[in-house]
Amino acid sequence: MNRVWLVTGASSGFGRALTEAAVAAGDVVVAAARRTALLDDLVAAHPDQVEALPLDVTDTAAVGAAVDGVVSRHGRIDVLVNNAGRGLVGAVEETTEEELRDLMDLHFFGPLALTRAALPHMRRRGTGAVVQLSSMGGRFAFAGVGGYCATKFALEGLSEALAAEVAPHGIRVLIVEPGAFRTGFAGAGALQQSTALDVYKDTVGPVRTGLASGSGQEPGDPAKAAAAILTALDSDEPPLRLPLGNDAADAITGQLDRARAELRTWEALARSTDFDS
Repeated sequence: MNRVWLVTGASSGFGRALTEAAVAAGDVVVAAARRTALLDDLVAAHPDQVEALPLDVTDTAAVGAAVDGVVSRHGRIDVLVNNAGRGLVGAVEETTEEELRDLMDLHFFGPLALTRAALPHMRRRGTGAVVQLSSMGGRFAFAGVGGYCATKFALEGLSEALAAEVAPHGIRVLIVEPGAFRTGFAGAGALQQSTALDVYKDTVGPVRTGLASGSGQEPGDPAKAAAAILTALDSDEPPLRLPLGNDAADAITGQLDRARAELRTWEALARSTDFDS
């Protein structure tokens, strides 16, 4: 039986690549996006496999009805992909509360609402998968992307607990952690930037210019990323976390090595804080 997917942010980037990969595999995709006109070509080419669904994932009041509608029309949701997102660059002091709350709505509360809405349908059938598009910035943070990474850290923490909770019900959770891919993430008008303070020009300045100047030259291929995600989903024992790209694999390995070394350095002090036996 071919799968039914619900993919958010499906009009571009990873969402578009996953939609195309699922369609090539013979599956049905409900492609959700704020601007569905960008999906007209896919709907026209595959009218029996692609349905465009207008959806703003930050409108959590509309999410339940959207999920119920997909199930009503297609009978089920086999794979939910929480992909909608955007970038934000700025030092922690530069990032306003409004900017952070807006991004948290998009990267955390929106996916949470969609997941909560889909889970009862998946539990009733005893099967399903939730794919959370995170980032290598969901494992570690660096100057200039504290707000962005905070939203991905939150999503990953929630998803790790979720995976343990739903596994007995036949539901899998896959956290995807891409590095730099040619998705338009940092393209003109796509990357939000907080108002800069001169005191952070040395630490955050290179991030501001580097992301924008490197747009369109990233090493990662979204089509290969989509194929990798399908391979992981089809595995008998899929990973909880799936880094994508040489840069992500290298950076995450380095972060894990540094964390282990730091723990060893401070382990004696860490262990000295219990009551004496």
